[in-house]
Amino acid sequence: MVYRRFLLFTIGLFFAGSSIVQAQTEITTNATAEVPEEDEFVIEDEEGNDEIIDFPEAMTYDLDSLMALYMSKTYLYEDNDCQMIDMNPTFDKEVYIERLRRMPTVMEMPYNEVVQKFIDRYTGRLRHSVSYMLGASNFYMPIFEEALEAYGIPLELKYLPIIESALNPSAVSRVGATGLWQFMLATGKRYDLKVNTLVDERRDPLKASYAAAHYLSDLYKVFGDWNLVIAAYNCGPNTINKAIHRANGEKDYWKIYPYLPKETRGYVPAFIAANYVMTYYGEHNICPMTTRLPSQTDTVIVKKNVHLQQVAEICNIDIEQLRALNPEYRHDIIPGESEELGIRLPITEVGKFIDMEDSIYSHRADELLTKRAIVAVNEETPSYSRNTRTSVRNSKNARNKRSRTSSRGQSVTIKQGQTLSEIARKHGTTVAKLKKLNGIKGNNIQAGKKLKVK
Repeated sequence: MVYRRFLLFTIGLFFAGSSIVQAQTEITTNATAEVPEEDEFVIEDEEGNDEIIDFPEAMTYDLDSLMALYMSKTYLYEDNDCQMIDMNPTFDKEVYIERLRRMPTVMEMPYNEVVQKFIDRYTGRLRHSVSYMLGASNFYMPIFEEALEAYGIPLELKYLPIIESALNPSAVSRVGATGLWQFMLATGKRYDLKVNTLVDERRDPLKASYAAAHYLSDLYKVFGDWNLVIAAYNCGPNTINKAIHRANGEKDYWKIYPYLPKETRGYVPAFIAANYVMTYYGEHNICPMTTRLPSQTDTVIVKKNVHLQQVAEICNIDIEQLRALNPEYRHDIIPGESEELGIRLPITEVGKFIDMEDSIYSHRADELLTKRAIVAVNEETPSYSRNTRTSVRNSKNARNKRSRTSSRGQSVTIKQGQTLSEIARKHGTTVAKLKKLNGIKGNNIQAGKKLKVK
């Protein structure tokens, strides 16, 4: 058996649930106003025309289900010594300019109206999400910094996952980007992240962080400008090259800005705003959630197929804790017979796993590991009734009828504990569209009710 040791706070195995940004009321020193759900905002360009800018998807996620997750319930809580008041002070433009200028960064952190819009969103309606991410950053930032340092990347890029995934290792976007760094399938595999039916290393905080640092380093070799690098990280290098050509060869993000997709136009400003709010949160009356560091963990290499439930029951470990420590295993199965893979365990349970390894592999194996190696073929001669053709014809008619019915619209039945954001992601839509389609004003939905999704 091969045996490796890590610290839990070093590898950042913290969240394994749904995405984490909450739509809240935007509050200023003068007034309180309800802010509607939105995926974009409009500003006026220099010629007086309306310009639509998309929010990065992680800035539209819902926080509702996150605090019910095992790791957040166990290790994060509000700081009673810091009284977080829902009052976001407003400042003159010059104050924001000076604060951005003072930040110790290699990358430019300039101010403009678009940057201000993103700062307002983070410090206003997303202020409680910022509180949450400040707490979670105690787990993740050491990993990000270590990976970025290994590739000589500016450390301010450690805040890129805030706008990519809102610090959720299991986040999945509408287009399938996955994990803290939101790798698409092809890009993840290009940077040696294993993805198959059972394993998705895009969800592994440590491996994904090193893959992201490697990718960012490669992009810098192409563009030589960090703003263009993170824009390319969002929309792909080919899209950036097209924008450069359309801008007559300009290689300044703010010069090619009009030729970028709507979301990418907001991506660099959102990144600047994330750096701002993670630095100056105190000036906006935002209190970080308090973090209690988990105990150390060890990684044990397994050479047989094993289900997390087998480990949980024999070692008496909470299955939710195991899932949180091992978010890369998509169906709770570690396919150790395919290749040597690791399972992360609390350090106190490693000895028990080693001592009882054979018992773990055999425990409920026929029930939990159900993929058969050999099957018998039924060689009996089938008997057909006279009504077979009629039954087949009626079956086809029923299918055609269902097909015609489904083409007119699609509804789902709300399950217990589901949220609008979870349903939206599953069906490739947005919370705002679901609300409009169903006439929903708030965020509350009732289990058992039908919800239109198309």
